[in-house]
Amino acid sequence: MEDELETKIKASLVNGKLPCAVAFGIAKELKVSPRGVGDAANRLSLKISSCQLGCFP
Repeated sequence: MEDELETKIKASLVNGKLPCAVAFGIAKELKVSPRGVGDAANRLSLKISSCQLGCFP
């Protein structure tokens, strides 16, 4: 699942960042927590943009 998650994140980047709404969509699609998507993005040294709810560190 981790490889699939990281591949999906890389394919969803906009200007080198992962939009918050897209991150939530990925979490729902792959049935992982939003935190799991955030952790995967951190492992890839990527930032999640436009997060206004504080869900992603």
